[in-house]
Amino acid sequence: MSTHYWRALKGIAWREILRFLQQRERFVAALIRPLLWLLVFAVGFRAALGVSITPPYTTYVTYDIYIVPGLVAMIQLFNGMQSSLSMVYDREMGSMRVLLTTPLPRWFLLFSRLLSSVLVSLVQVYVFLAIARLAGIDPPVGGYLAVLPVLMVTGLMFGAIGMALSSRVTQLENFAGVMNFVIFPMLFASSALYPLWKVQETSDTLFLICQINPFTHAVELIRHALYIQPNWSALGIVTMTTLSFLIVGFWAYKPSRGMLARGIP
Repeated sequence: MSTHYWRALKGIAWREILRFLQQRERFVAALIRPLLWLLVFAVGFRAALGVSITPPYTTYVTYDIYIVPGLVAMIQLFNGMQSSLSMVYDREMGSMRVLLTTPLPRWFLLFSRLLSSVLVSLVQVYVFLAIARLAGIDPPVGGYLAVLPVLMVTGLMFGAIGMALSSRVTQLENFAGVMNFVIFPMLFASSALYPLWKVQETSDTLFLICQINPFTHAVELIRHALYIQPNWSALGIVTMTTLSFLIVGFWAYKPSRGMLARGIP
């Protein structure tokens, strides 16, 4: 990587880190949301089922441990959408237009922005995992290292999905509504909160939707990595989804879209 590319990447990453540090409420909300869900769902499902769920892993896994990878993916999904929301804001304010006028390829600048967002999400994820471990949820220690490259890939996928969606939005308020329309269907129609075999017992239609949902494969990829087991099919689907949405986002993103909607040349 040449000096100009490296300096641009460092500058974009540092800007995102500073923005994250100045928005402490965002960090707290990113932790409280999954911790609350962990408490409610783990206790509720234990009371309803009366037994622990044993997924197809070599180690015995209770429901509260089972749900943690889904909540990790939820943190990354919310962070990816929040990052795309800030991209819409920057586009409306004109700062994104200034960034993309630099003499570097547009795809590289957009990718640097996504990568910076993923680095921020990693901090949130590992703090959540540390708190979960203090609460007695302890996957293998090696899993914390094994899941790191997986988190990079899944974080890029969620960021790419958000960027592709935001590329067609002209106003900040519109994208806020799109976020809810995307986040909750992806979350609930997946294996984040309950096993796929349990879904299949209930509804074949919902099971099919869960299999089509890329969020499901991101969760399964994270879940297997935490227990130091490969899941090549999930990795392939997540990688192809990431590349597809990156191509769409790079092609469709126009830094002046929001400004043109307000009549600004």
